[in-house]
Amino acid sequence: QVQLVESGGRSVQAGGSLRLSCVRSGRTFSRPLMGWFRQAPGKEREFVAAIHWTGGSTYYADSARPRFTISRDSTKNTVYLQMNSLKPEDTAVYYCAASSGLDQPRLGYDYWGQGTQVTVSS
Repeated sequence: QVQLVESGGRSVQAGGSLRLSCVRSGRTFSRPLMGWFRQAPGKEREFVAAIHWTGGSTYYADSARPRFTISRDSTKNTVYLQMNSLKPEDTAVYYCAASSGLDQPRLGYDYWGQGTQVTVSS
């Protein structure tokens, strides 16, 4: 089992920045690929970014480049999503997820956090 707890979401004005955090615990060695997804109202959940915990390789959706940056802090067992120049269309619930990494970076996630709400106002 892997537990994921997100934080950092809040309301912000367009052009602002936020950093989301996701603390992982449990059998994290079995899930070395960490991803961020988001789901806007009335839309399907979409991939945002991912990072391989061991090697640090990163992957981004086109919509995330270049404003978003994913990173991790091994000492804190935490993955971050730095979001800059936020737009109203970034409004969504943001989820942290963990994958074995055996599939494509956008797929194979079987552990999810509860989500954190990001609201960007114009």
